[in-house]
Amino acid sequence: MVTIKIEAIRPFANGGIDLKKKKSQIIERQNRLGYLFIAPSMTVFAIFVFIPMLASLAFSFMDFNLMFTKMSFVGTKYYAKAIADPRFWNALKNSAIYTLAVLVLQIPFALLIAISIQRQCRRNDFFKTVYFIPAICSMSVISIIWSLLLNKDIGIVSYYLSFLGIHLVDWLNNPKWAMPAVVFISIWKNFGLTMIMLLAGLNNIPKHYYEAAEIDGASSWKKFWNITLPLLTPTLGFVTITTMIGSFQVFDQVYVMTKGGPLHKTETIVQYIYTMGIGSSKMAYACAMAMLLLVVLMFLTYICNRKLNQLERGLS
Repeated sequence: MVTIKIEAIRPFANGGIDLKKKKSQIIERQNRLGYLFIAPSMTVFAIFVFIPMLASLAFSFMDFNLMFTKMSFVGTKYYAKAIADPRFWNALKNSAIYTLAVLVLQIPFALLIAISIQRQCRRNDFFKTVYFIPAICSMSVISIIWSLLLNKDIGIVSYYLSFLGIHLVDWLNNPKWAMPAVVFISIWKNFGLTMIMLLAGLNNIPKHYYEAAEIDGASSWKKFWNITLPLLTPTLGFVTITTMIGSFQVFDQVYVMTKGGPLHKTETIVQYIYTMGIGSSKMAYACAMAMLLLVVLMFLTYICNRKLNQLERGLS
């Protein structure tokens, strides 16, 4: 009797093993299919990002000409030169000021607009389209248009401000107003994309949380603080980090509108790298500064991500 029972159980045992094998084979097949789908993008990333980054790292320790006919190892010479360069620190400071201004102004403003659009159920598609239009335009074209609008002599902005008794301001050639003008134009152009991402995060929050809060008599502020903000923290973290990295890499609008002037007040770190590498043919020095910028961005991303995780745990 015991032998019969064991034999009866064996097919089920083998069937369980076969089921596990089939499941693992399906998972392995799905993984291979996933790798196949991401292979083109990873190939593009390797060719245009990863390999040039490794080349820049290698070139930062070399002294060479643009024809690569003479190359010699110089160690950390250009890193030491960058650290001792006041213009490098000025450009890094300008980039930090620009980034901080964009983060403080753009994300709260985009969140406010996203919440307003979410409540306007009938017209939200119209407003989303209107606010997103600048984001799909070229930054170079927008910079040229705004340079004409802000021109002291022919610009329409100064013309209409004169009716309000405001003296004409040479916005892009004034050391006091050049950076605020660049920040304003950047926010005007990019906040639509930030707003769309935050709106997507808001739409993913389950509605029954708000319904339960309304039954308990929670005010709009309490619902925002206790429901919206904690559940929106992952989206806010992504938006904050991507905005910070993109702002530190600002180049187009500064190059088109001010060329880094006046008096290097708007010269950012990427523009200074471009000036040294392309304008002055000091490629090794430019590569060294690019590697230092990479280290700064990695450090800031780590700190930002850590603080956002702490905030998320505190809110939850």
